[in-house]
Amino acid sequence: MTERVVLAYSGGLDTSVAIGWIAEETGAEVVAVAVDVGQGGEDLDVIRKRALACGAVEAEVADAKDEFAEEYCLPAIKANALYMDRYPLVSALSRPTIVKHLVAAAHKHGATTVAHGCTGKGNDQVRFEAGIAALAPDLRCIAPVRDYAMTRDRAIAFCEQKQLPIATTRKSPYSIDQNVFGRAVETGFLEDIWNAPLEDVYEYTQNPAVAREPDEVIITFEQGAPVAIDGTPVTVLQAIQQLNERAGAQGVGRIDMVEDRLVGIKSREVYEAPGAIALITAHQELENVTVERELARYKRQVEQRWGELVYDGQWFSPLKRALDGFVDEANQHVNGDIRMTLHGGRAVVTGRRSASSLYDFDLATYDTGDTFDQSAAKGFIDIYSLSAKIASKRDLA
Repeated sequence: MTERVVLAYSGGLDTSVAIGWIAEETGAEVVAVAVDVGQGGEDLDVIRKRALACGAVEAEVADAKDEFAEEYCLPAIKANALYMDRYPLVSALSRPTIVKHLVAAAHKHGATTVAHGCTGKGNDQVRFEAGIAALAPDLRCIAPVRDYAMTRDRAIAFCEQKQLPIATTRKSPYSIDQNVFGRAVETGFLEDIWNAPLEDVYEYTQNPAVAREPDEVIITFEQGAPVAIDGTPVTVLQAIQQLNERAGAQGVGRIDMVEDRLVGIKSREVYEAPGAIALITAHQELENVTVERELARYKRQVEQRWGELVYDGQWFSPLKRALDGFVDEANQHVNGDIRMTLHGGRAVVTGRRSASSLYDFDLATYDTGDTFDQSAAKGFIDIYSLSAKIASKRDLA
């Protein structure tokens, strides 16, 4: 029986060429799998037919937008996940979604190998292969660009030689990855970290310097999940999509950073994530109102580690799964509304209300009706500072 390889297929030049390239290099049949995580572009059926026309023996497409939002983006929102305190894990979240579908297709079609289009110097190769290893340790992984030196020039030549039904137009000066949670742009002009991004880099966001009227929005959460926008019920996907549009129109969610890649190099990345930044900002503020102090302090440590694990391709790891349980427990009382003003590239919280609030007006007020026992503070401070006071006496002796 001829071996089969499942290929993560995008419909573009490189993965279209990879179908025939893999067949020639390995002698295996190729099953193409395309997963829609809200990246936009061509119709899924068009992509499926192109894969078959390029030589795939089978081609599957999956509309995974809701799955991606509910099972991958929502945990990131609950975890306030920002790698290096800034990046909302746009690409890192989509990879385990795709991996799950690749592994399912491999089992369905009796494939022994999974292929992807990553290079040897990025994070995504790790995310794909570590994810596959966790879900299906019996599967082998190959990457034509990395393993068989499938450069773009060679890919174009192969495409023309085989007369594949795909355009070989000049490549964009940027490398772009996008999904419903955001958009990542790198390479080209941006590799000189002194160069400021030009407006042509951006697609999900408008220029925040352009004068426009502010947009006020109220986001409702239940147990950390967005469930309504301005009082209208929404799914997680709809919340992200609506805030992509509204926050993006105000220039919210532009990020220009030099980040630490897993492979040990620093890389300049430009991100757009208007919906993600608006939702995480709102969620963080609602946690400030509803989560007890010691739990909130510890959760901030968990958030950093959770983000690092996801960035590093460890979505399916035991530690990540265990931290998920903590994050879910910490979100049990994150219920209520956050009012935000979207304007000038910023999402600014202006109001909070929650039936689960730990904010007690009578304890917080400095006006008449204050129920805080200020006389108790002196004794508290004496005991709280006693160990430092004793140590200081010793040190000054």
